[in-house]
Parts: sequence; structure tokens; C-alpha cells
Amino acid sequence: MRKALLTALLWLNLTAPLLAAPIKIGYSAWPGWFPWKVAEEKGLFKKNNVDVQMVWFEGYADSISALVAAKLDANCQTLNDTISPAAAGAKLKIVLTNDNSAGNDQIIVKKDISSIKDLKGKKLGAELGTVDHYLLLLGLEKAGLSAKDIQFTPIETGAAAAAFAAGRLDGVGVFAPFTTKALSTGKGKVLFSSKDFPGAISDHLVFREEFVKTHPDEVQKIVKTWFDTLDYIQKNPKEAVEIMARRAGTSIEDYKSYDSGTRIFSLAENLATFAPETKVPTNLHYQSKIIASFLVKSGLAKTRPDLNALFDARFIKAQSRTAALP
Repeated sequence: MRKALLTALLWLNLTAPLLAAPIKIGYSAWPGWFPWKVAEEKGLFKKNNVDVQMVWFEGYADSISALVAAKLDANCQTLNDTISPAAAGAKLKIVLTNDNSAGNDQIIVKKDISSIKDLKGKKLGAELGTVDHYLLLLGLEKAGLSAKDIQFTPIETGAAAAAFAAGRLDGVGVFAPFTTKALSTGKGKVLFSSKDFPGAISDHLVFREEFVKTHPDEVQKIVKTWFDTLDYIQKNPKEAVEIMARRAGTSIEDYKSYDSGTRIFSLAENLATFAPETKVPTNLHYQSKIIASFLVKSGLAKTRPDLNALFDARFIKAQSRTAALP
């Protein structure tokens, strides 16, 4: 009897890997990811019976590195910042679209710079290889310039905003809330932003592929928690904004000003963005091909990964079926 019980327990251990609690999800300063702080503070993960630790990163690039190094189970990051490590061999899965940047990623320059062509020869800074470096290169290409036409300084986003405010750079690529710091002296202006490149900067919950394979039920609960959080924010806007502004380190007024620059995706919009390829900027299959080609061309990635393998739509589809139930 004891032998049979021991055999059964060993079989369970082999077929159902134990979950090392808590599940660690990285996030950093971006309006589309601050809702996770609401989920944490209001106990929405626990309500869905999933043990999650939100891990805060002051430097966005550090969170990407932590995911690739398996120090996190999941991370909040952009599509292009997921394609780059995937091209280098990282096994990752995008399971949720939080939002699309619609102006909160900005190229901020000195007021005497009137056009993108005027950036030629100027000192510009951004976090190397990440989202606003990508935005800067997109803008340069649109104006017929390249990275060789500027003096580029690789610098962490918060430090870039501070360096620009101190007058040490002619321009920077930064995202909210760091845009507030960059513009705080009144000596800068927005030259262009993610609003000029619809769909180019999408923000996601990205898991390590191994975790998704071994713990799909937990992934599903976390996806559900995200939509529960959006519902909570809609019903309790004052309290939610206070929580998010506190995490952002900004005033409530400044935080509210970020609303128009971040388009939070509904469940229906998630279904559309994960759908089979269509020539719509927000479609992940379509946009990922554009991004991958650009990253290789600009030297930010050596090769294109298997893009279809990046996307796992089953959790969004399952959430949609559940949400449709009476």
C-alpha cells in the first residue's frame, strides 16, 4: 500500500512540476504597466488564487535581462524588445497585450531644432537597443537619415531625461513618466512620438516559454487578473489613479496627462491583435515582421526569430469564452 502511494506521488511530481511560489513578474515605469500595482495592492491576484510577486525595476532594460536570465517568470516589455532577445535564442511567449503607445514614447529635443533633418550631427541619447532607441531610428529613417548621421549616446532612460534637462544632450528618446522630467525645464519640445508610428510600440506580458508549458493554469489566472484590474480601475478611478501615480512617482495631475498617450487594450482588442495576420498596424503577426526586418537592418538584431512562435493566443481566447458566459 505504501509502495503504491509512493509510486503515485512520484508520478505526480514528474508529470505536474511543483510551482515555486510566488510567480515573479517584472515591471517598470510605463503607464500601461502601472495597473499591475493596483492588482497587487487590492489583492486581485489572491482573489484569483494565484500567488504573484510584482518585481519593480528602476531600469527597464534590466527587467528584460532578468527575464532572459530566468530570474523572472514573466516581464512587462514591448514587442520589439521581445523580438530582439528571441532573435538571440531566448524562448519567450507573449500572452497579453496591455496597450499600444500612442504618444507617450517621445523624441524630445532642444527648441531650436525644428525638423528631424536638423538632428544631423546632434548629440542624442536613448537606452541602447530598447523601445525609444527604436523610435529614434524609425524617425531618422522616415527623414532619410540613419544612425550614422547623429552622435548617439547609449544611456538609461531616467538618466537620459536628467541629462537632457541638464543641457548635456541635444535630444533624447524617453517614455512617460520620464518625459515629464525631460520637459521640466521648459527648454525642450516633442519633435515626434509614437503617435506618428501607430502600432509600432505595443506593450505586453511576456513569459518564459518553459513556464507557460508547465503552468498554463497560472498563466490563465494572471491574464484574468489583468482584465479584473481594468474593471476595478474603471469602477474606482480616483483610488486607482492615486495608486498608479504613487508608483510612478508623479503627481496625480501629471499621471492623468499620460492617459491620451497610452491606449489600453480591451479584451476584444486583444483578440484582434492576436488574430491571423492582417495589414493592420496593431496586428502582432503583421507588425512583428516589420519590426524584425527593421531590427536586423539597423543592427539591433542579428537575425529574425520564428515570429509565429512568439505568440500564444490561447489565454486571451479562453478569457473571452469565460467573459461571454452569463
